[in-house]
Amino acid sequence: MNEQNETMDPMQENDDIVTQTSATGEEIDFVEIAGIAYKGHFYAILQPVQLLPGMNDDEALVFEISRTEEGNDRFDIVLDEALIDAVFAEYDKLYHEAMDSE
Repeated sequence: MNEQNETMDPMQENDDIVTQTSATGEEIDFVEIAGIAYKGHFYAILQPVQLLPGMNDDEALVFEISRTEEGNDRFDIVLDEALIDAVFAEYDKLYHEAMDSE
């Protein structure tokens, strides 16, 4: 999954939709839950618009975002469980800090 195309979800105007193309050529739409900076890299937590096989409705995936030579964002799925856990922990920390400041 490498390509990204942002559009607006007509049901939720403030949510970014990121379309990824799978290795088999299937386009999959994701809602961007959060962008997280962690240890010098930037990650996106994305949740599929339509549930993927083997996923629960409360699960999301972590993608590392980098720039292509053309200046476009490139989304690469993260498979390292320790890194996934660390990104979600950073998200939880930032979320609770934001909630506590309200």
